[in-house]
Amino acid sequence: MRTGDRNIDLLSKVPEVTLAFWIIKICATTVGETGGDALSMTLNLGYAVSTLIFLAFFAVTLAAQVIARRFHAFLYWAVVVATTTVGTTTSDYLDRTVGLGYVKSSIIEFLAVIAVLVLWHFTMGRIEFQDIEDRGDEIFYWVTILVANTLGTALGDFVATTTGLGFERGALVFAGSLAVVAALHFFTKIPASILFWAAYVLTRPLGATLGDTLTKPYKDGGLQLGRFVASGIIAAGMIAGIVLTEMIPRWKASRAHRALR
Repeated sequence: MRTGDRNIDLLSKVPEVTLAFWIIKICATTVGETGGDALSMTLNLGYAVSTLIFLAFFAVTLAAQVIARRFHAFLYWAVVVATTTVGTTTSDYLDRTVGLGYVKSSIIEFLAVIAVLVLWHFTMGRIEFQDIEDRGDEIFYWVTILVANTLGTALGDFVATTTGLGFERGALVFAGSLAVVAALHFFTKIPASILFWAAYVLTRPLGATLGDTLTKPYKDGGLQLGRFVASGIIAAGMIAGIVLTEMIPRWKASRAHRALR
């Protein structure tokens, strides 16, 4: 825990950023895409009603996350999934119902992400992603994630549909972009916080294009899986990843402890 002139009243409540973190994050963004579409399209609730439902889910999970005094893996990732589902239906509402289109929507949401990050920096004196200990950092952290995941939905649809690349090639574009960000992390001195949030934005359209690849009809370049089926499969993989990341350190610590006895 840090010390300093700011009031620190929380232990860090976010997971360590590792390869496993990014794999689970991509699963979360993918299930956010398929889950959001399941309500708005498969159940035909529409984007506005689905957004209200997911906003309620987001509010409940976020309140529990903020109130919690320490990191809880399943609670943390539940909030992430909530932001991806809200981002999916909100972006679709702005793009299609309001009629902004993917280009205008992407620009507006990109500027919104920048605005939140700038406000975060001026308010808290920094932009954080790993040691979220201060209540203010925690609030900015989740607002940034919510806006970033909304941007990612529009950006994914823009690359896949407006440019004509399709979902599979769109996914490759974003996977390649993430590889570039990873290379910048290892071979440049660009601040880690900037690269983290760049990667965080990019994982959302990657998940969106992967989700659409799974669920869209064959004629549109998809695999035509049911949205609920796809959501269940991805969610199961995500849960398995969370369990493993929680169990492996404990198993290693237990093994080390036995070796010392």
